[in-house]
Amino acid sequence: MDHAEQFPHPFPWRAATLIAAAIAAVELVALIVVGAFVLARPLHHPARTAVRHPATAAKPAVRTHNSARVRLPVHPLRPRSHVSVLVLNGNGVQGAAAREAATLHGLGYRIGEATNAQRHDYARSMVMYVPAFAPEARRLARDAGIGLVAPIDGLKPSALKGAKLVVLLGN
Repeated sequence: MDHAEQFPHPFPWRAATLIAAAIAAVELVALIVVGAFVLARPLHHPARTAVRHPATAAKPAVRTHNSARVRLPVHPLRPRSHVSVLVLNGNGVQGAAAREAATLHGLGYRIGEATNAQRHDYARSMVMYVPAFAPEARRLARDAGIGLVAPIDGLKPSALKGAKLVVLLGN
């Protein structure tokens, strides 16, 4: 019962393959064009918006809290020359705090003191800040190339020697 049936004329396989390949190529080009438009569109970033529209950047921010709209004023960053920084060497490398203090001073920061930390086994460098100095701490971290920013924890106010930001150097 199994036998091959013969077609009356040969099927045009070559033509069908070429047509399918042409359709796939057109679809590929369309996907590349659409993808280029999607990826080429500039990403929305608040800093870019503030640069383009400086008048709107100075308006108070609106944040929601418990279903109520609270207006919080946006304060400009304090100048680097008005921010005192304490530099602590927590990695044990001799002179690391003095070198970092000189670098920060060159960027315009006021250096309170550069000294050794109580321990020398910190794994990562960090910038710590007193309350109300978080934006300045983030700027200092960006300037110094440090990825970790946190509120001051474990230091007594007398140990800060009047500084509002602390750079703790780790390995």
